[in-house]
Amino acid sequence: MSVRRRVLASLFLVVVHAGATQPVLAECWQPPVAGPVVDPFRAPACPWCPGNRGVEYSTRPGGLVRAVRSGTVTFSGAVADTIYVVVEHPDGVRATYGSLASTWVRRGDVVVARAIVGVSGRRVHFGLRDGRRYLDPSPRLGRPTYPVRLVPLDGTPPRSVGPPRFVCGRRWPVGTRRRFR
Repeated sequence: MSVRRRVLASLFLVVVHAGATQPVLAECWQPPVAGPVVDPFRAPACPWCPGNRGVEYSTRPGGLVRAVRSGTVTFSGAVADTIYVVVEHPDGVRATYGSLASTWVRRGDVVVARAIVGVSGRRVHFGLRDGRRYLDPSPRLGRPTYPVRLVPLDGTPPRSVGPPRFVCGRRWPVGTRRRFR
């Protein structure tokens, strides 16, 4: 086998292997609010069993709650003194924004991604449903990452970092460790 063929075959295997170990997500969404997740998704064992059918964020009261994707508002109002907004996306998946202090949308409104749907209280619930099945929204919600910048030591002001880029899924293939020397 020629050197060129060996190099191409090796390169092909590296590309195929790297693609197979990284999860591929159709979309990576910005979280609906700024704040840490304080209660992660816990699938219930049965339709009436306990669990957390979404993720709970700790938020500052009065913060803006934004739609993660475009869609149509199918519900906006209170259930047992808790304000909810439900947005149905074109693929039929419904996003629920709960524990809101107030809402900015009404049933039938069409919202675009990042549009304001409400105002946060101390916590905000975000959940996803596909039919009757609850989905874990965590893999679809991105984590902000910023480019690495060196800080000048000569007294000149550092350059602006700029807006974050959101990354979804695992960063490193399963079974590998990141080593720093």
